[in-house]
Amino acid sequence: MLVEIQNPAILSKAVEIISELVTDVRIKANEFGMSIIAMDPANVAMVGFKIPKSAFARFELDKEIMGVNLDDLKKILKRCGTSSTLILQRKENLLEIEIKDRIQRKFTLNLIEIDSEDKEMPNLEFVSKIEMNSMDLVDAIEDCAVVADACGFKVKDGKFIIEARGLNSSRAEFSGDEAVIQAEDCKSRYSVEYLQKFMKAAKLCEKSTLKFASDHPLRMDFKTPDMELSFILAPRVETED
Repeated sequence: MLVEIQNPAILSKAVEIISELVTDVRIKANEFGMSIIAMDPANVAMVGFKIPKSAFARFELDKEIMGVNLDDLKKILKRCGTSSTLILQRKENLLEIEIKDRIQRKFTLNLIEIDSEDKEMPNLEFVSKIEMNSMDLVDAIEDCAVVADACGFKVKDGKFIIEARGLNSSRAEFSGDEAVIQAEDCKSRYSVEYLQKFMKAAKLCEKSTLKFASDHPLRMDFKTPDMELSFILAPRVETED
């Protein structure tokens, strides 16, 4: 396997975000590109990441599955600069990582065995789909974090509402002017801690897509022409005050 990425920030930022949820992952590479699918240890959240073949400057490989420690990989990828080119090459049980800019640097990363079944992102049915500005979503989640450890996503009368209630409360309401709302009335609650981790992906693209239903998992998608980062989060099923 040998692949070259002229914009290594695509991979570096994604690995940093995914490492908030999981430590060890399988990186798959095939004729379509490179991908990661993993479940967090608590079985609460799932993450899927794809870089299409078209995003690589060079892409020479047979089908590959590589087990890597994300913390180790993250430290190496952080050594890339804004003008760096990144080359990844597998050599037996090592991943050789070459960073080319003003000077040429090489790292080797030990590949690891990961005892887990191959995972696929589940094909879930949703009654609500919201497309909105990523920074608006970040602000609404951070508002909720000020007052509670869980927040409610609600669609009512054509409006999308993100709210949280503890001793204090917060509420952000979006109409069709601020978001594209294709939804039936529904509501569900989710962990703010996990949502804050997902929100780090909001910096990667201008728009975010949310899909959910009443007391149903949430799916968040962050897409650009060069990558796709998706999260699925189990609901918090509990009685609101």
